[in-house]
Amino acid sequence: MVDERTIERTLRIEAPPEVVFGFLTDPDRMSQWMGIGAELDPRPGGIFRCAMVHRGIFACGEFVEVDRPHRVVFTWGWQGSDRLVPPGSTRVEFTLRRDRDGTVLTLRHSGIPIGHDAFHAFGWTFYLGRLAEVSADRDPGPDEWDSETHAAFRAAVAALPPVSN
Repeated sequence: MVDERTIERTLRIEAPPEVVFGFLTDPDRMSQWMGIGAELDPRPGGIFRCAMVHRGIFACGEFVEVDRPHRVVFTWGWQGSDRLVPPGSTRVEFTLRRDRDGTVLTLRHSGIPIGHDAFHAFGWTFYLGRLAEVSADRDPGPDEWDSETHAAFRAAVAALPPVSN
């Protein structure tokens, strides 16, 4: 059995849940905050596939639960890299709760093998910031998970204390 980790992030977004929900289920809207294109069929058993900035790398899985505009759950993994987190091997849950004129979004990504959790935590922090911007009708700019972002990620991971068994 592989040891697994869960990442959880909560943030307030300056847009109602109905707007945020669209950015999680509409392929054109998703690619405004994550990746460069998406193929989404937001119904249980439907495909989740997001083309990331690096050519030939896709986040892949399938939708598990879609409760408009409160909750979206899909499986997640990598096609084209990272054999330890294959397509559909982890679970991503978005919960949206109305907060006056905005939304409190909670992301929970579970089933991540130890050693891959820091990468995913950094990635979700990066992408949730972009989701908050685009949901609030602000331009987050192009998805530039570039060498500078990757260098910041490597520095953050290097600063982490070692994992004890």
